[in-house]
Amino acid sequence: MSYWKRDLVSGMIILVPVLVSIYAVSWLFLFIAGLPLVGVIGDPLLRVVTALVVFAAAVLLTGMAMRTAAGALFTAWVDGVINRVPGLRVVYNASQLAVETAVSGDAELKQPVRVRTWNGVYMTAFKTGKRTDAGKVQLFMPTAPNVTSGYVIEVEPEAAIPVDESVEEAMTRLLSGGFGDRRDRRTSIPVYEEGERDGDREGRPAADD
Repeated sequence: MSYWKRDLVSGMIILVPVLVSIYAVSWLFLFIAGLPLVGVIGDPLLRVVTALVVFAAAVLLTGMAMRTAAGALFTAWVDGVINRVPGLRVVYNASQLAVETAVSGDAELKQPVRVRTWNGVYMTAFKTGKRTDAGKVQLFMPTAPNVTSGYVIEVEPEAAIPVDESVEEAMTRLLSGGFGDRRDRRTSIPVYEEGERDGDREGRPAADD
């Protein structure tokens, strides 16, 4: 691979995600500023601040309502209705998991592990950080692609096999039904010594710059 092509790929890997993030933040700012409830306010910055304050108040009131029996019944009804819609179900469950993981920190889902089930089949589970009185570790084994459901299992500590994978990577693989892997998207950029050509390489990539 020529140096200019290598530099072009390297620049895209760094710059494109930054530009996409900036665009997403800008779009979200303009979207909030254009909401009908705050559109009457002249200053765009004041619109966004007002919308965030209203949203925070709505979240707090909703959380308080969820502590009641009526709130629990309403939540179960919403989950049941949305989970009957095939396309919307995936988006709803994925966003729900993302929010739960973000606001709960790492206390809910810890290091992913492999657990042997039957006939040599291994399944992905997550450590919860809990142990039973008998000394077994409690794991959460999610289903795919709906990772908000699953099973809480208790196994011996040695039965939970560590894996070289982060919680985010394991969740990406489960949410995609086994087709997605963040590590697959990491581009390898080989660098060769100056003067080498395609015909006289010895199969030894030089050290990266």
